[in-house]
Amino acid sequence: MSTKITLFAICLLVLFISLTLFVIFGQITVRRLRKNPATKNELGLELMSGWDILNVAGALALPRWLNRKLRNTPLSSMYANADVLDKHTNLFDRALATVFYVLWVGSIVGILILVVLDKIGIFN
Repeated sequence: MSTKITLFAICLLVLFISLTLFVIFGQITVRRLRKNPATKNELGLELMSGWDILNVAGALALPRWLNRKLRNTPLSSMYANADVLDKHTNLFDRALATVFYVLWVGSIVGILILVVLDKIGIFN
């Protein structure tokens, strides 16, 4: 097997694991946050079904300074409110969000890097 295929297979495996964690995180954490009246309107804009799961995971996984900066932009209604979510989640929820979000972003970035490297001819 070539290096390109091996790296792509690893990225797809990581993506599959992150998608499994997406479902688990949505069922465990976001479902509970949707039912809570204090957090129901703090999950960010849901552009399509399940997008609020990504908003919540991003709010819990990203550094606080970045979340505060995002909340001060004109598009702040699109992002989940990390300060409110911190009060209503436990350590397991935040750890699961971090693992899911890092694997999801990492796999997407990995695939994009492989595409760029393939287009410029590194794997030839």
